[in-house]
Amino acid sequence: MRYAIALIAAIFAALPVWAGGLDGVAADVVVLGEQHDNPAHHLVQAEAVPELRADAEALGKALDWAGSGWPDFEMYAPIFAAAPEARIYGAELPRDVARVALSVGVPHLFGAEAAEYGLTEALEPEELAERLNLQMEAHCGALPLDLLPGMVDLQRLRDAMLARKALTALAETGGPVVVITGNGHARRDWGLPSYIARVAPEVVVYALGQGEDGAVPEGGFDEVLDAPGVDRGDPCEALR
Repeated sequence: MRYAIALIAAIFAALPVWAGGLDGVAADVVVLGEQHDNPAHHLVQAEAVPELRADAEALGKALDWAGSGWPDFEMYAPIFAAAPEARIYGAELPRDVARVALSVGVPHLFGAEAAEYGLTEALEPEELAERLNLQMEAHCGALPLDLLPGMVDLQRLRDAMLARKALTALAETGGPVVVITGNGHARRDWGLPSYIARVAPEVVVYALGQGEDGAVPEGGFDEVLDAPGVDRGDPCEALR
């Protein structure tokens, strides 16, 4: 089998399928979650898409990784190197496009399929409250309260865009497709798997979450792996 690969910055399509934890299930879309700055999580993702893609330095420059705002490309390079024949689909939401989305509205920016993907529907109050609290925590309590709903809208937009791109990769390559993204996007309850289940319920999705030091990421996954945490200091120090 061949995979397409997709980071939240890209999707890999058409690679050898990863058997770890699949228990013989042939998934159309495999979503591999991560803590973005944990190298052990990226090694698991690389092992999921084995083979060899050379010259990581040149690839990083071609992708303008340094300007992406993502962690060091050295952590992601093994994933690209593991899939030399994979077709890569970009799936990131650029910051300038995110600003436009907040201005014109997420459904308008997403386009004609916004209603099909549920982006025109209001969230249930309990889910909205949980999402708002997560955004407050993610931004170290430093965001004005009136900006939090927009951050939730952008999270929904990113998940829907990832789902749509994964389905595009599946249709164009025959799959299977691997999505490399954060645990928050990989969660089954409201991440990209939920959008695929909504618009293409016939597509089989396998979602992997990756925790640290025994802590299990929230949201529901088909499998959760654990790795030692990394020393990231105080991530909120710069906002104080």
